[in-house]
Amino acid sequence: PSALPDMERAAARLREAIRSGERICVWGDFDVDGQTSTALLVETLRALRAEVCWHIPVRAKESHGIKLPFLKQVLDSSGADILLTCDTGISAHEAVAYANSRGVEVVLTDHHALPPALPEAFAVVNPNRLPSEHPLATIPGVGVAYKLAEALLDGSEALSPETLLDLVALGIVADVAEQRGDARYLLQKGLARLREPSREGLKALYEVAGIQAKNLNEEHIGFLLAPHMNALGRLGDANPIVEFLTTQDPVFARVFAEQLKGLNAQRKLLTSQVYNAALQRIRETPELLDSPILLLEGKGWAGGVIGIAASRLVERYHLPVILFSVDEEGIARGSARSIEGIHITEAIASQKDLLLGFGGHPMAAGLSLPAERLPEFRRGIVKAIREQISRAALPAAALELEAWLPLEEINLSLAAALEKLAPFGAGNPAPILASRNLRIRSRARIGRTQEHLRWVVEDDSGAAQEVLWWNGAAEEQPPKDARFDLAYTLRTNDFRGVRRVQLELKDFRVTRLPKVEIPAAPTLAVQDWRNIPRPEERVRALKGVSVWEEGSREIGVRRVSLERAETLVLWTTPPGPREVREVLSRVQPKELILIFIDPPAFTPERFLQHLLGMIKFALRQKDGEATLAGLAAATAQREETVSLGIEILAAEGICRAAREGERIRFFEGGEKSPAPIGELRAALRASL
Repeated sequence: PSALPDMERAAARLREAIRSGERICVWGDFDVDGQTSTALLVETLRALRAEVCWHIPVRAKESHGIKLPFLKQVLDSSGADILLTCDTGISAHEAVAYANSRGVEVVLTDHHALPPALPEAFAVVNPNRLPSEHPLATIPGVGVAYKLAEALLDGSEALSPETLLDLVALGIVADVAEQRGDARYLLQKGLARLREPSREGLKALYEVAGIQAKNLNEEHIGFLLAPHMNALGRLGDANPIVEFLTTQDPVFARVFAEQLKGLNAQRKLLTSQVYNAALQRIRETPELLDSPILLLEGKGWAGGVIGIAASRLVERYHLPVILFSVDEEGIARGSARSIEGIHITEAIASQKDLLLGFGGHPMAAGLSLPAERLPEFRRGIVKAIREQISRAALPAAALELEAWLPLEEINLSLAAALEKLAPFGAGNPAPILASRNLRIRSRARIGRTQEHLRWVVEDDSGAAQEVLWWNGAAEEQPPKDARFDLAYTLRTNDFRGVRRVQLELKDFRVTRLPKVEIPAAPTLAVQDWRNIPRPEERVRALKGVSVWEEGSREIGVRRVSLERAETLVLWTTPPGPREVREVLSRVQPKELILIFIDPPAFTPERFLQHLLGMIKFALRQKDGEATLAGLAAATAQREETVSLGIEILAAEGICRAAREGERIRFFEGGEKSPAPIGELRAALRASL
């Protein structure tokens, strides 16, 4: 620990505070690195019998960092003598000055990029003050907190630092810390502790996430544990996570883990909405991809998930991405994600005169500015990115393959041998393998919301393997019977106690499209009756037609009841293009007649009342069963809108719902969850 600048000074001041009974307030952050840092320091200080309290900013109100109004509230209510930060504070000059003015000494521990001048804190412990090649240089916030705990516990029997390594491993993986030096060593040690969990909170979280402890690896942290924990920080208040990670009460742990599960489901839904909205914008305006940075904004986008959506867009387009959520006050709050070779925070800093605030590191950042200044910001950051590109050649947007293999050579022993190189992550990426000339034998959607894909692929010899494509359901797939090359990573998986090979898709490249016979295109006649008087008289006079009407039941039927017909009348305005395509496929008309009467408009409140009425009817008359398609047709909305409404009703404890394929089973009552009802309602308003 003493290798870190100011560490001995920080530890000495905290020991003195413990001896004299001074109150220490730990100030953390709401992501997993910040959550685990806070819990680790609170557990350590409690073991040393310190007077300790903590504060994790609520994202929706405070955003990242230490904002003066909230610092004042915390200091007033806690009576703290020392402010100890973790995973935050390195640029908090105003906050540190304010604390000093009140006689509160500040010990900063952080790992974010150093500002031009350090805050005037009592101690500043940050690995960026070390040479870049130092073994401690890449530890994240929880790694710095652990080193401080080691220093405080030196010579004490109050707590073994080894017991804290499970928290360290969670933070290292979740923060995508570069795996070299001490960061990789601490992760390896922490994974061993996570495989034999002693914390009631982690045991409960394993259960709701479906993880077998003995087989846990870094992927389980990155794709299961961290998203559950991050959902709390992104959509709610992360302060209770400290008690969850330190509790000895299995009942509290189980209840809280179920709440995390519900929040994570909502996080997935909100992320999918933002991501799909961004894809639609790009399809409509493909020239957006001609810019060196992809920058999009949306009203009603959930601010807690735009960073996740931005990361997915970076993977898809290999461009730096900034997504902004614009609130009702006209403030655009953004999350940025970058690619290797582009220092996104440096580019954002070049526009600091336009910003209300910003912070981050080379690969990710957060920022805010008035929405009316977005065009000016766009022009400036495009210029800054181009200047960075001109200074250094960027790595090609290509996958580096370790080997080409026939499918028959993929087996458990190969996967187990490769896993000896784990844990994988930044600085130690998983080996990428590839196989040629494959075709898809079968494909299916999997996952709670059908967001993932499972393929069975085979080659010319008939050898077959199962492939998983995480979050692939919304992506373009190879056409039926096409031949393609497949790039993938290889792991072992214990599913229901059976150990087998798991291929995870990284990319595919179509090499040969199937031969197709192209029939003569059928002509679809379109008649525009939108402005004719008394259209109902003319429609009633037609024979052999299907009339699509939703929102009322005067002349037609809902989408789920339409039958094949020569003529399709669109009496009401359809909710979206996907629904139109599905109806055209079912009816297969030769003629379209457009009436386009708008169905009744819903406010979120009226829509939820209407939806609840249908749910109550299903509970009384249908044993609680309904379909998403049926509910969407009954409300003249898209299925995504109905899903949002169900999530809100469940989060408010009004009803419970379980998905069983295409069907939904409703149950009366439920428990309120710490879900961000305000953000969910904003998303519902935008969807309506």
